[in-house]
Amino acid sequence: MEGAGAGAGFRKELVSRLLHAHFKDDKTKVSGDSLQLMAELLKIFVVEAAVREVQQAQAEDAILVDVDQLEKLLDF
Repeated sequence: MEGAGAGAGFRKELVSRLLHAHFKDDKTKVSGDSLQLMAELLKIFVVEAAVREVQQAQAEDAILVDVDQLEKLLDF
């Protein structure tokens, strides 16, 4: 992600590479608007996961957030 501010997000180039890694046809193209939308969805997903991870750590009275809370979230 670019920076740590609220406006930070995933670069379109990264999103494009992630999408193309899963396309069956190498000639598949993605529009700039689609890349921007996917980047925003990824940002929302990552922020939501981080918030839930912090909530899980707080519920466990953990001082630090670590991979254990993330693993518990992924089990849902």
